[in-house]
Amino acid sequence: MKDIVFCSNNCFVLYSAAVQAKNSENKEAVPSLPQSPMKERPPKAFHQYSNNISTLDVHCLPQLQEKVSPPSSPPIMFPPAFEAAKVEAKPDELKVTVKLKPRLKAIHSSLDDCRPPSKKWKGMKWKKWSIQIVIPKGSFKPPCEEEIDEFLKKLGTTLKPDPVPKDYRKCCFCHEEGDGLTDGPARLLNLDLDLWVHLNCALWSTEVYETQAGALINVELALRRGLQMKCMFCHKMGATSGCHRLRCTNIYHFTCAIKAQCMFFKDKTMLCPMHKPKGTHEQELSYFAVFRRVYVQRDEVRQIASIVQRGERDHTFRVGSLIFHAVGQLLPQQMQAFHSSKALFPVGYEASRLYWSMRYANRRCRYLCSIEEKDGLPLFVIKVVEQGHEDLVLTDTTPK
Repeated sequence: MKDIVFCSNNCFVLYSAAVQAKNSENKEAVPSLPQSPMKERPPKAFHQYSNNISTLDVHCLPQLQEKVSPPSSPPIMFPPAFEAAKVEAKPDELKVTVKLKPRLKAIHSSLDDCRPPSKKWKGMKWKKWSIQIVIPKGSFKPPCEEEIDEFLKKLGTTLKPDPVPKDYRKCCFCHEEGDGLTDGPARLLNLDLDLWVHLNCALWSTEVYETQAGALINVELALRRGLQMKCMFCHKMGATSGCHRLRCTNIYHFTCAIKAQCMFFKDKTMLCPMHKPKGTHEQELSYFAVFRRVYVQRDEVRQIASIVQRGERDHTFRVGSLIFHAVGQLLPQQMQAFHSSKALFPVGYEASRLYWSMRYANRRCRYLCSIEEKDGLPLFVIKVVEQGHEDLVLTDTTPK
């Protein structure tokens, strides 16, 4: 019988076989456990610890009866490498054959010897190299874009496209030329003949509101009011974005409101720096890009009429590929013969259109259309202008 060791908080107690023999004399005082077919669990012993010394009484430990365990299968004996091992079991049980792969020889004398042997390289090995960048002392000024462009022109290695013509269109609100930044004034929208407004300059005006279809209403009303209002930031006319605080008269251009650090909200309201809340706000709007379809609602018929009624036309009116040049005129004696139930044919009308060529299937050319008078009737003339060919003139008495 082996010795038993109990451990309790760094205190070890050794009980030998002689102590167990002495305990066997008091078997009558110790009740024996009943036998059961199920696996029996040893009863729980209550331990009390005080000053790292166990108060467990060895004489009170019950002695468990030896339980006969079912015969276990014999252990598998592994043969040496490169051989197959067979497990001998009972004739009724299944025989198992285990094949083992050979292991690398290792000497277990130390931890370093257990590591796999290093590979032996044949031929050239990889070489490591490092780069050393020497920065001269003193201030170094990087070249600007103009200097780089001049250097590339001297080398002649790149082809620079032609510069984009400058956009001279001016916003009626903020007086800035050309399209603005996407996260700023945004693109220019046509308000009237030669009148343009930035999208956000019009959208953030107090009177203007947007319909579900994307039309901006009351832009002209906001423009008339802005001509009399002075911006609090730049002190110029055209300011239409006012503070929504009650009795606050501060008004700004949209671009000036951003520069003055006004606070914009998602419900299309704005507060000046004097009345905006401190810190961040849940409904604050920090991105002004508009990618949806937005246009200014206007009377197109009145706009076209204003173009036609002007004596000296300095503007080009274009619809798709049709460019309008002159409207022409009709005298009282010509009214009866120069019209139909659907159209008028004024003498002197002129327009040009870019359309597919009659000579080449994959080219386009210019068709100059005009109306003349011949024998008291309209004469429709089409002049085909195509590069590399002489002008072709086609005439007929009907527009078809």
